[in-house]
Amino acid sequence: MVKIGSYNIQKSIGIDARRRPERTISVINEMNCDVLALQEADKRFGPRETTLDPRLIAEYTDYKVVPLAIREASIGWHGNAILVRRHIAIHDFKRLELPALEPRGAVTAELKIDGRLIRLAAMHLSVVATFRKRQIASVMAQLHGHPYDLPTVLVGDLNEWRDTAQSLKMFNPHFEVTTPGRSFPSPLPLASLDRIVTSPEFTVRATGVHQSATARVASDHLPVWAELSLSAAAS
Repeated sequence: MVKIGSYNIQKSIGIDARRRPERTISVINEMNCDVLALQEADKRFGPRETTLDPRLIAEYTDYKVVPLAIREASIGWHGNAILVRRHIAIHDFKRLELPALEPRGAVTAELKIDGRLIRLAAMHLSVVATFRKRQIASVMAQLHGHPYDLPTVLVGDLNEWRDTAQSLKMFNPHFEVTTPGRSFPSPLPLASLDRIVTSPEFTVRATGVHQSATARVASDHLPVWAELSLSAAAS
């Protein structure tokens, strides 16, 4: 069993308009995931400085950062970062360019967990429906030039309000879209913007939205999670 999470941390700025990275760290620890994808982990302009200092992560968590950044001050790519437990081996990682009106990207990591190799893809999609569809098509094409080469989980802030949206149907028929629950805005969640998408090798055992008191103020999004099991037949 592996627990995967996704959290848009809004550059560590809470609903009280205060930037408090230590509060974000508290939520990350509360979630207790094996792998956690972050959105808006870095500032958007200039040197794209991260709002979660790697030293803070190393000192106060059991996580390490997948080395996706190309800027010295960042921990992610277009704000997308991936944290994994320290005992998890990182076999490979990649940055994916996405079509967009504004800078957007996705990231992937190939991870060995309990002796099994899996791929995680993390993304933060456009608020514009036309570009969301293009971005999903691009991610799928870049990930699966050879379908099913690795069991794959896609997570992130998909910026899609409706489970019946055409953009989500683009993951079919080979992937299952799971909506853990309403995650935005954090004080009174109305929309399920954050989702987890799995290839057939995975079975979704449990899902949820992390709704602690700290999470309700640490960002405008609540984090989501899923517990997954991997079939014995998966290579």
